Amino acid sequence: MTVVVRENDGLPAGLRVLIVEDEMLLAFMLQDMLAEWGCAVVGPAGRVAKALSLAGSEALDGAILDVNVAGTEVYPVARALAARRIPFIFVSGYAASRLPKEWRDRPTLQKPFQPRDLAQSMAKVFARPSPG
Repeated sequence: MTVVVRENDGLPAGLRVLIVEDEMLLAFMLQDMLAEWGCAVVGPAGRVAKALSLAGSEALDGAILDVNVAGTEVYPVARALAARRIPFIFVSGYAASRLPKEWRDRPTLQKPFQPRDLAQSMAKVFARPSPG
C-alpha cells in the first residue's frame, strides 16, 4: 500500500534528497512519497559506506537519515552532510534524547511517523532561502 499525501505542506519543488534507510520497504515508501511531492530522490542507501559516498559526491538539498543503518550508526554521514552545510532529518525508533549530545539539536522524527509530519519537517528544514 502506498501512502500519498496530496498536500506537501509548502515543501519546495525539485529538492534533491538523500534517503539513508536499511529497511527497504520503508525506503521505497519514502522514495514514492518524495517523488509524489516533487523531490528527486538520491539513493536510497541501505549501508553507511554507500551513504557516505553519496553524501560526499551528490548535489543535495537535504537528507533523511535512519540513525541505525544495518547495525551501524549514521553519524559519519551526518558529519559529512554538516560539513557541506546540507540539512538533514534523523529518523529513529528511539527518542531524540537518546542521540549523542552533538546531534540532539537536529530535527528528529520518531518511527513510525505520519507522512504529513515528514512533509512539515522537510518544508521547515530544507527550505531554500528566498532570492533577493
